Amino acid sequence: MIHETATDASVCISEALAEMQVAPLADGLAVICSSRSPDKLTPNEDAAALIPVTDRSGVMVVADGVGGYRAGEQASRSIIDALKTTVLHDSHVANDSGDASTLRPAILNAIESANDAVLGFAMRAATTLAVVEVQKHTVRPYHVGDSMILVVGQRGKIKLQTISHSPVGFAVESGLLDEKEALHHEERHLVSNVLGMSDMRIEIGSTLQLAPRDTIVIASDGLFDNLHLDEIVECIRKGPLDEGVRRLAADALERMNRPRHRQPSKPDDMTIIAYRRQPCAMSRKTRAQSRKPKRAGTPATTLGSDPAA
Repeated sequence: MIHETATDASVCISEALAEMQVAPLADGLAVICSSRSPDKLTPNEDAAALIPVTDRSGVMVVADGVGGYRAGEQASRSIIDALKTTVLHDSHVANDSGDASTLRPAILNAIESANDAVLGFAMRAATTLAVVEVQKHTVRPYHVGDSMILVVGQRGKIKLQTISHSPVGFAVESGLLDEKEALHHEERHLVSNVLGMSDMRIEIGSTLQLAPRDTIVIASDGLFDNLHLDEIVECIRKGPLDEGVRRLAADALERMNRPRHRQPSKPDDMTIIAYRRQPCAMSRKTRAQSRKPKRAGTPATTLGSDPAA
């Protein structure tokens, strides 16, 4: 991830964009971007991966480690490793049967095994989790904690939005707080459900059919705590996917580095995955990146605080 200390916004933004990766996935294009919080020296505790299963199916995951550098790093890496191992090597998953339920048991087993592993750590550790499976234009979300999943149509319609497992998230869902009030709430940092709890709960969403230009955004709270929902939607709903992710990262990092009156600002690690079923308007750089051959033995694209990942 990001290893050099940076306090200037332009430097942080450049570093974040240097961490951006682009890859084809399941009849579409996916972009990952991750950056370390500008106010800390320790490595990024977020981790993320794109896990292709077949030409038409795959899994995307973002995990946000909690508990301090080493504990947070180990917790977020544990779920990435569990998902990669289970999804790629489970014989019930490694086929393109067209049944969207074939990935479900592998994902659930991986989350459960990772939770057991985190509970067994000597140090107190936890991580949030947001997972999306894609199979033949059908998606299903899974999440634990306050990392969020959005599905947005080309005209800006929100077709899916997960509810954060937090007191503030539940207050927004019940109508006690609006989205803008929630961004400034003093208890926004509290999370009530994470991997690393004995009573961890996995929220599984219904399947959703993607329209040709729908965009999926999966991100840690470093994005959603610094930009309003309508700003995120407007930035990502159309245009080249890589450029949209660049704008999201730049705008969120600008808020982290330069707080302004009435604008949200919460320095934090930030990881974004964006996916679009049929990217019709890729930039030249994106086309070149997506055509680069993968190295043998690296079937999944991964970002994590371990530079060797």
